[in-house]
Amino acid sequence: MSDYSFTFTLLFCAVLVLGLLVRFYLASRQIRHVAAHRGAVPAAFAATISLDAHQKAADYTVTKARFGLLEMAFGAALLLCWTLLGGIDVLNRAIAASGLAAYGSLVPQLALLAVFGLVSGVLDLPFTLYSTFSIEERFGFNKMSFKLWLADMVKGVLVGAVVGLPVIALILWLMGSAGRWWWLWAWGSWMGFNLLVLVLYPTVIAPLFNKFKPLDDEVLKTRVTALMQRCGFAAKGLFVMDGSKRSAHANAYFTGFGAAKRVVFYDTLLKQLNPGEVDAVLAHELGHFKHKHIIKRIVSMFAMSLAGFALLGWLSSQIWFYTGLGVRPNMTGANDALALLLFMLAIPLFSFFISPVFAQLSRKHEFEADAYAISQTDGRDLQSALLKLYKDNASTLTPDPVFVKFYYSHPPASERLSRMTPALEGAAP
Repeated sequence: MSDYSFTFTLLFCAVLVLGLLVRFYLASRQIRHVAAHRGAVPAAFAATISLDAHQKAADYTVTKARFGLLEMAFGAALLLCWTLLGGIDVLNRAIAASGLAAYGSLVPQLALLAVFGLVSGVLDLPFTLYSTFSIEERFGFNKMSFKLWLADMVKGVLVGAVVGLPVIALILWLMGSAGRWWWLWAWGSWMGFNLLVLVLYPTVIAPLFNKFKPLDDEVLKTRVTALMQRCGFAAKGLFVMDGSKRSAHANAYFTGFGAAKRVVFYDTLLKQLNPGEVDAVLAHELGHFKHKHIIKRIVSMFAMSLAGFALLGWLSSQIWFYTGLGVRPNMTGANDALALLLFMLAIPLFSFFISPVFAQLSRKHEFEADAYAISQTDGRDLQSALLKLYKDNASTLTPDPVFVKFYYSHPPASERLSRMTPALEGAAP
């Protein structure tokens, strides 16, 4: 093992251990903080949230956090098994000896990625099943039968294969054929693929998993249409999704890109909120478009993926990158799939430490969208809608502040409502 390889192995282990320690520390803080405030509803919410609802949210949060600790430990152990303990190396050698190279250089590389994905998915199944049919079931959120869950999984695998394998094959081909600047062509192809998915998802992919029907509540439709016209927003349609067949959680979202944008309401959301509250939630989403948050996120995704492909372009030519992660590169075959796989396994360890920056930016965007919603609708409707959603989704009202800074993409209820209070107090009665 070269000095570079040994140094990279030490760096990989150090970042893995440090990341685990930080994650365990944050999760432990969250568990202790939420449990310590379980006994009483915060004063600001005492008139609107019952003690039972508050305690349910606390128990749900603590249960998920404890389960997350187990997933975290298993994920770290599995990562070590795949890398330094030789799992990927064994898998790569087995595929190299299988004779698949006779069908072309791309076939064994795609086989490596496909088998890795299949094995990883199987190993993750116990956690997914327990989360869905134990935790979500216990707290009254899961509405799926095992048959529906299995059907979703099969469809997900098939869609992933049909959509994902061609683009992966294209990237691998570019890695092997496009010369020194292959990563720039691969980045362009990847961005084009993502934009295509944004266009096709609402009408081609999403209907494979859920039923979408046009919003038929004429009163609500009139209100929503008037709001969108007032905000200068055009969508291809207003739809209701049968989210209740899988979960009791409620949501609303925009999907699509450009002229293909749609407004989608979960049926659970429409059951829980009155028309004014639905207006306010929609106005919040419109606020993201008004402030160009979606465009900013797409641009940032473009920039980060460009940096990622450039880094991969350099690392893929470094022998120490492979050997430092416990893999012997192929001496007679291509190593492009190996490089891609190792990169996807290693990069999250390093990017974890900058995630609070993006979480902070996301919370800032949420505050801006709230302010826009208050300017376009009755702020009291937004306030009551958020309280209902926090309650019905069992979101804790007392998260740990440090945990929030690191992980929360949306501000906790106390921060959102305190930001709204001055605007509501200044509004006309």
